[in-house]
This record gives sequence, C-alpha cells and structure tokens, in this order.
Amino acid sequence: MAEIIQRDGTWIFDGDALRLTPGRDKGVSLLRKTLGELTVPLDALAGISFEHGKKSGRLRLRLRDGADPLLQATGGRLTEGNDPYQLLVESDRYGVAEYIVDEVRGALFLDQVPAGAVDRYLLPGPAVPLSVSAGDGTVSFDGEQVRLEWNWKTEEAKAAAGARTLALDDIDIVEWQPSAGLESGYIRFTVKRTATKAPPKYDPNAVELWGFKKDTLMALVAAAVQARLPHPAAAPAPEAPQDRVPLPPADPAPAPEDDHDALLRRLRELGELHKSGVLTDEEFALAKQAVLKRM
Repeated sequence: MAEIIQRDGTWIFDGDALRLTPGRDKGVSLLRKTLGELTVPLDALAGISFEHGKKSGRLRLRLRDGADPLLQATGGRLTEGNDPYQLLVESDRYGVAEYIVDEVRGALFLDQVPAGAVDRYLLPGPAVPLSVSAGDGTVSFDGEQVRLEWNWKTEEAKAAAGARTLALDDIDIVEWQPSAGLESGYIRFTVKRTATKAPPKYDPNAVELWGFKKDTLMALVAAAVQARLPHPAAAPAPEAPQDRVPLPPADPAPAPEDDHDALLRRLRELGELHKSGVLTDEEFALAKQAVLKRM
C-alpha cells in the first residue's frame, strides 16, 4: 500500500484503487470538501504524473475519457484548485509522491489497463439528494427529479412561471459553464423535444451563475444528473418497431352492402394514420386502393 498525507488531502493506493480524501485546510476548495472522499478504481485510470515545483509539487491523475460523470459534466472547465484529481505536495514529500506514481504505473502495466475511452461510467458521481443555492436560484436533485426554485435576484419573466420540476427521463442534456470575466456562467437542463434555448437569465430550465463561491457546487449537481443519463459513448438502444396497421389482402372479395359504412370509416382511419406518420405514403396508397376495391 502506498500513502501520502498532505494538508491538501490524502491519497492511498491499495493496488486496486486510489482513495482520494480532501484535506481540511482552509485552502482546500469548497467543491472538493463537499464532494468528499473518492474511490477511483484502477481500470478508470489512464495515467498518473508528478510535477516538481520550487516550493511544492503536484500529483495529477488522468482518467480515461468517459469514466467520470463529474469530468464529463464539467468538460475540462474545473480550475486546478477545484480538480479532485490533483494534489499539492510539499517539497519534503516529493519522494513519497514519486513512489506512488511508480506503484500506480506498475499496477496499470501489470493489469494491462487500456488508456482509451470507455462507454460507461466507472465512478458513481456525487451522492444524492443534493441541493445547491447559487446565482438566481436553487437546484435540488433526488436521483429522479430536478427541482429549480427562484430567488429575489431572478429575472421577473423567468420567476413568474414559478418553481420547475423536471423528471430525469425528460432531460436530454445537462450543461455546466463557470463564469469567466464579465460573462455569467450557468447550469442548464435541456428538455427532450425542446429545440430553442433562451439565454440563462430568461431560461426557466437554467440557473444563471455570477462567479461567487458556491457557484462551483452546481458542477456537483450537473455531475449527479450526468451519472444517471445515458452515457454519451454508449450504443443507442434499438428503436422499437412502429406498430403497423395490417394491410388488407391484395384481392379481397367484394364486401356486402351493409359493410359500406364500415369501409368508409376504415378510409378515414387510414387517412388519420397517414397524417400522423404511422403509415408511409406507399403503405397508405396500397391500403386505400385495397379498401376502395371492396366498396
């Protein structure tokens, strides 16, 4: 077992996984403290490195693409201080840091862990329920529903619609963007079958972020939702075949006169099915021709 204990945090490697625990030092970010301890399985790792510095060094883990919902949701936009896969190392512990690097690299080599992307999450994401208040609203997630509630800073046009509740099954994409300079950030939930997006300030499915301390915690909400959405690299589920209305026989026998009204109703039904897209143009034409022959 290899272990390094620093004010920034503690990393322990047991041969199968790395356990990362954030430190309690005041310099440790709120995001890392809130996220808490992480267990990173060996097969989620693509590599590890240690960078020397004059006063301190830095251990860095590189995860396989698609292994972690937090990295997927934040898209490389986490700052170094908020990145849970980095650890500041004091100069007198450089030897220990290098030892951990050797141990992890050796295990990756012996287990022949590939460095390529994965098509499923190998980490579970932040624990739920989770609720964060920042910017112009509060976002809560219980694992099945996202709830957005507004505060006094919310634009009136957005707040007028009241609180929003989105079922997980209705969410197509979750986005987190930190503020940068004069540009506000946001967390946004794109709902299925919704084509247009208003600016976050007016979007009832988004919370606008202005760069305050708690804004980064919205990344944890985004990651918790991301962990429960289909993996971006997973093969799409095969579409269920559309129910097709059986076509009448090509050469049916003439129907008796008392079936005339039933055949008219059948024509109307076929027209509605064609209009709604259940029947293709060719299927509709064939079905219509077959029914007319029976009249």
